[in-house]
Amino acid sequence: MLDTGLNLYSVRNLIQSEDGLLKTTLALKDMGYRYLQYSGAPFDHAAIKRVSEKTGVPFVLTHVPMDRIVGDTEKLMEEHAAFGCRNIGLGAMPAKIIADEAALKETVEKLERAGETMAKNGFKFFYHNHHMEFFRHGGETVLDYIIRTAPHINFTLDTYWVQYGGGDLYDVIEKLDGRIGCVHLKDYKIVRTGDNSFAPQFAPVGDGNIDFIKVVALMKKKGTEYFLVEQDNAAETDDPLGQVGRSAEYIKKTF
Repeated sequence: MLDTGLNLYSVRNLIQSEDGLLKTTLALKDMGYRYLQYSGAPFDHAAIKRVSEKTGVPFVLTHVPMDRIVGDTEKLMEEHAAFGCRNIGLGAMPAKIIADEAALKETVEKLERAGETMAKNGFKFFYHNHHMEFFRHGGETVLDYIIRTAPHINFTLDTYWVQYGGGDLYDVIEKLDGRIGCVHLKDYKIVRTGDNSFAPQFAPVGDGNIDFIKVVALMKKKGTEYFLVEQDNAAETDDPLGQVGRSAEYIKKTF
């Protein structure tokens, strides 16, 4: 059996209060999710600690604002330590920074310094990719630039966005050997949007086209510890918990 968690961004509409976070965490625990990533609501370390203690569910990764990562690193580590989390994450760099080569290099350098500080104190910094990181400056993708120049930046590898960006998922996993302790299992489904038009869409794990049996096996070989389901559009449906429940059921049956 594969122990999995959920990135709470998937059900962000349900966690905007501490009571909502508590009820949602209990529901996800009942589904079989063993751990969670905190994302999609204001970061309140004291509330996260209380919910984790009440439910027995660990929060193993976060997404927090970039200005705090680079400008308030010490305090951020203290807050994460309060609820037992050693993985501090960034959801993305702003698109305008990725588009500007000079700004990109400056920002990556700042993130690398923060990541180095975290590593010296027993934490890890994780950067979550989208499709934007497959944009090229010259002949090199932004993703490859970060890999090459910032050894203290780990990656929350997102399967959907690698595919959407035109990356080779298996090649990217190989490149990130030892640097993908946390991953997002996010499926990629093609849906009909009109009589003769089609588009990719987020979907419960197992409903789309990604071969997660092969992907998960390779991720395990490359050091992945936390497998976090994510479905960006689940919060926009009539039944967000039902959507992420489908992923949980598929994983139980498959792994």
